[in-house]
Amino acid sequence: MHIIIKRLSSAQIIILGFMATILVGSLFLMLPIATQDHQGASFMDALFTSTSAVCVTGLIVQDTATYWSTFGQSIIILLIQIGGMGIVTVAVSMYILSGKKISLKQRSTMQEAISAPKVGGIIKLTGFIIKITLVCEILGALVMSPVFCKEMGLLKGIWYSLFHSISAFCNAGFDLMGVKEQYSSLVYFVNNPIINITIMSLIIVGGIGFTTWDDISRNKFHLKKYKMQSKVILITTAVLIILPTLYFYMFEFSKMQTGERFLVSLFQAVTPRTAGFNTVNLSLISETGIAIIIFLMIIGGSPGSTAGGMKTTTLAVMLSTSISVFRHREHTHFFGRRIDDDIVRTASTVLTMYLVLFLTGGLIISSIENLPLLTCLFETASAVGTVGLSLGITPSLGTTSRIILILLMYLGRVGGLTLIFAAVSSRQGNTSRLPQEKLTVG
Repeated sequence: MHIIIKRLSSAQIIILGFMATILVGSLFLMLPIATQDHQGASFMDALFTSTSAVCVTGLIVQDTATYWSTFGQSIIILLIQIGGMGIVTVAVSMYILSGKKISLKQRSTMQEAISAPKVGGIIKLTGFIIKITLVCEILGALVMSPVFCKEMGLLKGIWYSLFHSISAFCNAGFDLMGVKEQYSSLVYFVNNPIINITIMSLIIVGGIGFTTWDDISRNKFHLKKYKMQSKVILITTAVLIILPTLYFYMFEFSKMQTGERFLVSLFQAVTPRTAGFNTVNLSLISETGIAIIIFLMIIGGSPGSTAGGMKTTTLAVMLSTSISVFRHREHTHFFGRRIDDDIVRTASTVLTMYLVLFLTGGLIISSIENLPLLTCLFETASAVGTVGLSLGITPSLGTTSRIILILLMYLGRVGGLTLIFAAVSSRQGNTSRLPQEKLTVG
């Protein structure tokens, strides 16, 4: 077994690690003790739920609060924690705690898993990831516990606080509020600033990325000292929160009072990237609003974070490249630094893959289920972006459509390029070039 692992590339270890964790989680969720009726879940329900949890998505086919027992909910939140921190991060953490020596191969795999800039200092960064995860999740649970304990009692309130804190930080979107309209997701707490602000803060902190927080912790508020990637991530994240908030405030929730209107608008701007909570009924949002949410879900969070999606840096590179073309500049650049052409090609590939996956999945599901295309595209964008927001059709989908969503969640979390690198572990040695000829585009 050890010899086989040594022969695997870092990308292959990552995809197989996610796959193994999903299958083990499915087996646990099939146990009679995992469901409240003590009958155990079917393989398809268990597989879908396990995939959604490990890929920190939040799409469900069975209500988390009423279908799963406390044991089942504990398995789900454990899978969310593993998926949020990353399979390799958890494995390396266990190695560190056991006192075992971390090999160069393990360090290299860890570097790829969390999008670290270099192998050096990877163990220290792992320790930082563990600390920031525990601190944020415990702090979030402590802040929300008075509200939940008041509503549900001491023990249940503490459990709800911890569950939702982990789910929010890991950008998972799983909740224990039930499926009734007045309690669905966090609709019941639409006017509660403590729950809203805490959940949003956890989503943003988890979605910015561990390497960015490491940069911030080292340089404090000296913005000029930040790495270029950190600057790009912070600015892009801010823009993707501010602009949608303004849209939702001006056009979607105009009937609400000012304070509630701002809180609801801000929450709906934050949660699509890529948390999956909601504080209003999504069916009340216009088609334009739904389209904006789909756009935000596909973008997702930032590299090395608990969030999925094609990532904020991919969007930033593509926009900067477009601006460079408009201005007849030869290279893409940020903050006086040139971006390598390989990065631009990678960003183009990632964008294309996410668009193809989300559009193809939506078209197939719409054809199979005879449902409106926009509704199906919303579900597939939520799946491939590992978000978890839904217009309510997921539980009623057939087996084929569920398998499509499972594949989209898996591909969205692991990343299409990781799968390509896993299949082709090394570059071809042939350096010859084909004859060049011009092609007119646009």
